[in-house]
Amino acid sequence: MIRLELHKRIKVIRKSKGITQTFVAKEVGMTVSNYNMKENGKRPISTKELELIAVALKEPVVNFF
Repeated sequence: MIRLELHKRIKVIRKSKGITQTFVAKEVGMTVSNYNMKENGKRPISTKELELIAVALKEPVVNFF
């Protein structure tokens, strides 16, 4: 089984739900540009941000691992 990195797993889950980066960024309280960099692995994702992303995507945090 291939394990995806955290940022890739977030992207897969978001896309599978048909949710835009704009929506998640707004829910998390960051710019779309900043969220895009986090989702593409160019910036780290803090624990608090991961919790907010999980809420925005209606997923338990454990599903990102």
